[in-house]
Amino acid sequence: MKKFILSTSLIIFCFSLAKAQKTHQLVKLWQTDTVVAVPESVLIDFEKKLLYVSEIGLGNSSTADGNGEIALLGLDGKIIDLHFAKGMDSPKGLGKYGNNLYVADLTKVFLIDTKTGSTIKTFPVEGAGMLNDITVNDKGVVYISDSRTKKIHKIENDQLTTFMEGIDGINGLKAIGTDLYILGGKRFFKVDKNLRETEIASLPQGGDGLEPIGNGDFLATSWGGYIYYVHKNGEVDTLLDSHSPRINTADLAYDAKKKILYVPTFFNKMVTAYRLEEIK
Repeated sequence: MKKFILSTSLIIFCFSLAKAQKTHQLVKLWQTDTVVAVPESVLIDFEKKLLYVSEIGLGNSSTADGNGEIALLGLDGKIIDLHFAKGMDSPKGLGKYGNNLYVADLTKVFLIDTKTGSTIKTFPVEGAGMLNDITVNDKGVVYISDSRTKKIHKIENDQLTTFMEGIDGINGLKAIGTDLYILGGKRFFKVDKNLRETEIASLPQGGDGLEPIGNGDFLATSWGGYIYYVHKNGEVDTLLDSHSPRINTADLAYDAKKKILYVPTFFNKMVTAYRLEEIK
């Protein structure tokens, strides 16, 4: 009987140990020079083979100072244009639909022409505190988080409305099909078209950026310097911990085909690329 109990305990321990082992790792590919003025978000343009990067600019990120811009980078990290689109205050999340680039600025959403960098129009959000992330679904519906008012707004057919309210720590968004995936503090969940909520995982730190792997798993960042691999079963692995050297990890972009992450480092004024690899 003692041998049976010992064997059973050993099996459970080995299973728990295997379960706790990481399944993926990050391999650094490149990083830019420290010339990107407080990069907050990165978005891949697969057609043009380049990156859009929101630059908050120097100074107070909560101030309407007009020094926010959108930069263009090559997929190899080379600078194409640090001043592609101008005139924003504190640009953060980025989303694209056709030739339209949507930018979550401080209190309004900018619609930018990706061919010229010029502003087509803006969508002021009444009572906005700090618009943060943005995502666009395959129908062109835009969702925007406001981290201070705890709301998610929606732009559909050029009409802006409030989609959800009362989400503590609301930040990262990702629209996939008819579902909207949401990071609210440490909470990671999704809502369907009827606003039914489904819990997915709990992160060790408050979430920032969110990207799907393509197999039901996700990548998530925490602004303080963490990148997580979130399994579909709710387990979370830490892929990167750069909080001690104070290298931020803000709103990332992910190329699922090449398995490459593009991570803006905020105060460190760089964008860094990593390859996601399976541990064998």
